[in-house]
Amino acid sequence: MNMKNLGTSNLEVSEIALGCMSLPNNLKEAQGIIDQALNVGINYFDTADLYGKGQNEEVVGQALGSRRQEIILATKVGNQWDPHSDQVTWNPSADYIKSQVHESLRRLKTDYIDLYQLHGGMITDPSDETIEAFETLKKEGLIREYGISSIRPNVIKRFMEQSAIVSIMMQYSLLDRRPEEFLDEIGASGISVVTRGTLAKGLLTSEALERAKDKNGYMDYSQEELEKSLNELLSIEPNLNALALHAALQHGTVASIVAGASSAAQIRDTIAAYDTSISADQINMAKKITMKAKYIEHRE
Repeated sequence: MNMKNLGTSNLEVSEIALGCMSLPNNLKEAQGIIDQALNVGINYFDTADLYGKGQNEEVVGQALGSRRQEIILATKVGNQWDPHSDQVTWNPSADYIKSQVHESLRRLKTDYIDLYQLHGGMITDPSDETIEAFETLKKEGLIREYGISSIRPNVIKRFMEQSAIVSIMMQYSLLDRRPEEFLDEIGASGISVVTRGTLAKGLLTSEALERAKDKNGYMDYSQEELEKSLNELLSIEPNLNALALHAALQHGTVASIVAGASSAAQIRDTIAAYDTSISADQINMAKKITMKAKYIEHRE
């Protein structure tokens, strides 16, 4: 497993990360998945206080146990649950972030978080106090670094210019290439991109054509365009999972792909795809087939 630093930080992460949102709540089952991930060289685990009202963090903390020191642990903050309902409100205030870090630390059974991420963001947010909160937590030793999870160009630009973020989590795949417009600029700023949605909800896997039948298109693709593109991609490389992973990792700004797993077998499948050799020519051919879209909203 190749390792890369997140931005200019000392956080060295595996190119494949485990997205913990899909972990079962059953501790024994979750333990098996996490152990499998560790055994194949994954050292980067990503969760959020939003997932299951914090239950996902609890499961991750219990399953990691004594192996906590072996990994880079990332979680997210900013979505506030109503304690009496399932309603979620957005809260990027300094007071909320400073209070919630202690809740995440408790659930994760750790005394520090390697990467604390703002889980969203709007241009109307009080970003100065959000950044101040992260910087304070860093000075206190409660977090090592911080980043954001966002697909809004205006929010990303603000944090790139005004903060010391080391990473940006963005949806990025062969079927959603919008981030490519900014990858060079992000990398030049000393910041890494961490991708999510790289398998495009299973459309870039061995089940591609079967899953496509259940969709009414995807992103900017009509149903007809989607099926045509998938067939053309399959003609380049039958292992779409491998093609998808290596296409995302091709750009040097991308440090890691966050891939979910609800079973140990899915971890093994992801690693088998990661270990499959994919050429630069195959990736270039795939990009000629797929759309190079741009973000339309939230640019200013």
